[in-house]
Amino acid sequence: MTSFNRSTSRRLKKLTQIPSVWEGDRRPLSSPSQHSDSEAKGECILWVDYSQGVVRGMDVVASDIGPEAIVRTLMQAMEHPQSPARPARPQRILVKDREIQFYLRGVLQDLDIAIDYAPELPLIDELFRGFADILDSQTPDLPPQYAQILREKAFAIWQAAPWEFLEEQQILSIEINKWDVGTLYASVMGMLGMEYGILFYRSEESLKQFRAAVLRDEESTEHLEEAFLKQDCLFLTFESADETDEEDDLADLPLSEIDPTFGNIHPLEGLRSVLYDEEALVILVAIESLSRFIRDHRRQLHEDIFPTLSRRYRISLPQSEESTKSIAVTVSTMPQLAAELEEMAGFGVDEREIGNLDFQSLQDDLIPEDSFLSLGVVSWEMLEYLRKGVSYHPAGEIKQVGDGLPVILIQTSRPKAKTVIERIETVGGLRAICFNPGADSFDGDRYDLGLLQTQNGELFLFGEFLDEDPIHVEARKKWNQRCKNTKGYCGLIIAKGLTGASRGNPQLRDMMALFEARSLSPKDLGIGTLQLMPQLKFE
Repeated sequence: MTSFNRSTSRRLKKLTQIPSVWEGDRRPLSSPSQHSDSEAKGECILWVDYSQGVVRGMDVVASDIGPEAIVRTLMQAMEHPQSPARPARPQRILVKDREIQFYLRGVLQDLDIAIDYAPELPLIDELFRGFADILDSQTPDLPPQYAQILREKAFAIWQAAPWEFLEEQQILSIEINKWDVGTLYASVMGMLGMEYGILFYRSEESLKQFRAAVLRDEESTEHLEEAFLKQDCLFLTFESADETDEEDDLADLPLSEIDPTFGNIHPLEGLRSVLYDEEALVILVAIESLSRFIRDHRRQLHEDIFPTLSRRYRISLPQSEESTKSIAVTVSTMPQLAAELEEMAGFGVDEREIGNLDFQSLQDDLIPEDSFLSLGVVSWEMLEYLRKGVSYHPAGEIKQVGDGLPVILIQTSRPKAKTVIERIETVGGLRAICFNPGADSFDGDRYDLGLLQTQNGELFLFGEFLDEDPIHVEARKKWNQRCKNTKGYCGLIIAKGLTGASRGNPQLRDMMALFEARSLSPKDLGIGTLQLMPQLKFE
């Protein structure tokens, strides 16, 4: 058995011994009516002066901590008691656990303190009853009758992963018309791989106000927090069940490590991670109808252009005090609202510029046929080195948001690289990088065509990618995410070294030019699907 050092015993014996009886005990931090795991919540150690009716020491420890913990708390109660008590040692100690009694007798034998057993500890029993009442009176995060089904529906959304094809501004309306809720406006978060979840706004006005505030104050943490708390919405978010690195992507974790969280945000309430009965039913219906809509229209929602879709569902309600057994819900896409939000964010280019573009011909003689091509990203740190070491052509002020600048990298021989750079510089530089649909009229293949647009309006083909190529599909997804993060800015890197040791993996010394540009969508470009054979023409 561990005992005090002699110097510690001498120090404790110098404390004034008062004619008091102290009670001591350790108990789980849960009430008998709760079904939670008490071990996960730990145990509370209490030392009280029964004679004076005050708490002298208290600590919370893990359940597997040994009996030394109760001695440490006792020492604090003697030497550094909670106010208004003063340092002292008691004449007598009462405990209701025989093991604790025998342990304390061995440890405290030199302190002239009587250690006795008592079947009841009146003051401590009263304090723990008060703790249990507080725990019992706490409102659970979810109404118990809906908790399991809500979690099941949340995991169904997680597995459907709508953030793989829906951007935050692509809003879906969910018309419920019950529980004082008319229509919810669902915004899906997660395409950037940062926060995953769905915000269910109670009004279109609240959604627009929040977006406007974020765009206006995106660099002010204080104002962003204020804007966040002024939202009027219900939410479902996903977090890691365990502590993880902040840079880890939740999408890479197994389902067992994902934890859904529900809550409410309101200007007058702030953030509340608790749902009451009616709110639980509203979000349950919203999630179920949204899941069905995604299941029924997944292919259309994957299209580059946000489609106009609407569908009505009858959603069964779980058993409750209400007599209603089901409810009719209509889910619809909102392309017009999505366009408004994109315009607010400054996506795309000026419409007047688009109207003046010359689309009479598409050239394919700028990029050498044997070039190595890749879609990727340059970290912000590397970008600074690159700007200083190559022929650099800026496109504007780019805010450093996300993991870096999305770039198209073209590697060829040094002479051919010089020719490409000179041709782009001769026509004033690079205006935009675009991906546009293309089709082969003979075999029916669909393509994703990579296009470069120079400042004089000419279009140059730099790559033809099959729509079904999984590697390109994944690269395009990341390209779109990163361009969204940079507010539409991207870049073109021309590198040498195609026949050297760095073929396919050019180093900083191989890079010869950086052209920053804007990213255009097929809608911005406005030229429709391009036919690849027998010659390129517009549909």
